Amino acid sequence: QVQLVESGGGVVQPGGSLRLSCVASGFTFSHYIMNWYRQVPGKGRELVAMISRYGNSNYAASVKGRFTISRDNAKNTVDLQMNSLKPEDTAVYYCHAPLSPPAWGQGTQVTVSS
Repeated sequence: QVQLVESGGGVVQPGGSLRLSCVASGFTFSHYIMNWYRQVPGKGRELVAMISRYGNSNYAASVKGRFTISRDNAKNTVDLQMNSLKPEDTAVYYCHAPLSPPAWGQGTQVTVSS
């Protein structure tokens, strides 16, 4: 069955970096756009970054220039490198594949705090 498993979250000080990873299985990974979303309590999920099958990427304005999404179609992985982290980046981060129905990972907590 379809599975998305995230890892790499944690606690980091403002200005620090984290790298999130998502391993996908159960579908033809290389055929799909892949996304990273985030969610804070009481709010809906926000699209942070997306990457096409061919590696073209787009970012939310709030993270542009600080976050980088990448994928390895041979390993079925999609990563999110997060630099210059701010307290407002604190959220649960989810890996997402636009399948039918959509596939979501279990989420990984990122906390930016001094």
